[in-house]
Amino acid sequence: MEVEMSLSRKRRKELKRLRSSAGELWGNQRDVLDTSRDVAREASRQLNLLTREEVVPRVRTGYESYVRPGVDQARVFARSAGDQVERTLGSALGSILSIGDIANDTRVRRALQRVAPSAVPEKKGPGVGTYLAIGAGIVAAAGVAYAVWQTFRADDELWVADEESDGTSSSSSTSSPSPVI
Repeated sequence: MEVEMSLSRKRRKELKRLRSSAGELWGNQRDVLDTSRDVAREASRQLNLLTREEVVPRVRTGYESYVRPGVDQARVFARSAGDQVERTLGSALGSILSIGDIANDTRVRRALQRVAPSAVPEKKGPGVGTYLAIGAGIVAAAGVAYAVWQTFRADDELWVADEESDGTSSSSSTSSPSPVI
């Protein structure tokens, strides 16, 4: 149901020209949108190529030269510290247990009663073995704390050394321009 308006011939020509200009503008806008989509797609492709060719190798190299040696060094240090603590704690506990075994041996008790009958007291509370075990536990905790402290101290020295080597390489890398996106 179209309503026909009574327009002058001049107005109809102007509206027709306006309609064709609007159609032309709409077509141009679609072309611009298509072109911008193509440009964005190409930029994304170039960014992926740049990432694959430049960024990933640099990250890999940085990891291999800075992070991995520190992790390996910390792993070796922690393993050797753990072995040392295990040996020390094992020998201390072995000594404590053998002292306890000797003290509980009936032959030793009889010999002590013969020499000094009042020297062998009856057990009434925590004995020497308890205090030795507590002492061994404190020594073990101190050993672990020392190992942790050494680990962190070694990492600090490692990073300081890396920063010094970065300073020398950064002056040489400033001579070549880097690509800017």
